Amino acid sequence: MARHAELSEIQLPDFGMPTFEPEIPAEVYRKRLRKLYVRSIDTDYVIVYGDREHSANIAYLTGYDPRFEEALLILPVQNETQKPTLLVGNEGMGYVNSSPIKEEIEVVLYQEFSLMGQPRESSKSLDQILRDAGLQSKIVVWIIGWKYSDQAIQWNYPAMDTVRVQSLEIPAYIVDTIRNIVQEPDFIENASSDLMEPRYGMRVQNEVEQLARFEFAACFTSQALRNVLFGLKPGMTEFEAVQLMGLNGLPLSCHLMLSAGPRAFMGLPSPSMRKIGRGEPFTMAYGVWGALNARAGWVAESAAELPADIQDYVEKLVKPYFEAIVAWYEHIGIGVTGGELYDIIHECIGDPFFGVTLNPGHYIHLDEWVHSPIYKGSDIQLKSGMALQVDVIPATGTPYFTTNIEDGIALADETLRQAFATKYPEAWGRIQARRTFMENSLGIRLKPEVLPFSNIPAYLPPFLLSPHRTMRMVD
Repeated sequence: MARHAELSEIQLPDFGMPTFEPEIPAEVYRKRLRKLYVRSIDTDYVIVYGDREHSANIAYLTGYDPRFEEALLILPVQNETQKPTLLVGNEGMGYVNSSPIKEEIEVVLYQEFSLMGQPRESSKSLDQILRDAGLQSKIVVWIIGWKYSDQAIQWNYPAMDTVRVQSLEIPAYIVDTIRNIVQEPDFIENASSDLMEPRYGMRVQNEVEQLARFEFAACFTSQALRNVLFGLKPGMTEFEAVQLMGLNGLPLSCHLMLSAGPRAFMGLPSPSMRKIGRGEPFTMAYGVWGALNARAGWVAESAAELPADIQDYVEKLVKPYFEAIVAWYEHIGIGVTGGELYDIIHECIGDPFFGVTLNPGHYIHLDEWVHSPIYKGSDIQLKSGMALQVDVIPATGTPYFTTNIEDGIALADETLRQAFATKYPEAWGRIQARRTFMENSLGIRLKPEVLPFSNIPAYLPPFLLSPHRTMRMVD
């Protein structure tokens, strides 16, 4: 019989949890700003917008993330002796001390960024603040928000001098003020691609310090799901199932998702007081800055507890799905194109029954989804330093429900692997133990550059009341 997936009794090892918290040092932020300045040599100013839901770009550059308010970072590209200016609201004035480079930034209070009803009388107008920072007529301004037009940039991105677009996703009152100062609408362009574009974006290749931070985060998100997998009991409420996670307060990248029964078919609901019943579908996902893990299956001990018409759940859905995920894992590596990974998944589970319509994998960072190089026909080659999510979600739209593995990995060449092992030996030990488990117990043969970050690496028990019975590959 050819190599195939089967359901087996497997002991999931304890990979350990961090006793050391990696931090991003000030010099890393300085290097990021210098790199952005070099990439922006054809402009006068780069302006980066952030708010509570869209904090990743501004946090990546400064270490400061907006909490309740908006923020605006003004970078004087042509005058590196001038400090960047960071506009924050009332509550941001104290929290800006969270930035490791706070002494190298001119912090300005702009109270319109504050919550409604708070004091407004102690700051200048936005127009005056921008002019004080150096903006004037006839200059070129690039604006970084959180999204840009894929049609304009992604599909035909010949080089870094690609034509930019004027459509902007940040609040209109900020754009209107900038346009009023510059007076030349064509001089104001969307530069979000400089950080987020899947081929050249700065945030799609990470320093060793950032990867270590992602591994740290992934330990907690994956361990939280592991706690549920091995502690779930029928009769618990969804709230009680979440309490098993042992959440520690790391900043979320998305709402925590956990649901059973009819709501599970929606995939995204937050937990409720509803009791979880035996024989029900179940799904959960937990994401923090730099990591997300998800699993789905049935609250059952075996197929015998499923509805009669779907008792072939493992054979019809889970086995081909797991085989597709394994093929993805075994093929991904430095130099592999996103199109190759897309084709692998669709060759395995491209039948409409599986309902795989979204990208089968994407980049992860402080935000849950930066961009994806994995789409039909993509020639984007994966590089060392990239952090990606294994993320293939069957949306069958049938009583079979779904199955799901979503875990994070990184790609690291020999130099980066050596740096990781030297600087973060505890995390490196976990990574190597996961690789060993995946190969020896699950039958997944990873390339040397693939670093798994999850404490439930490719671990997929279809029946959540039998958590030791999981999928593996056999020859």
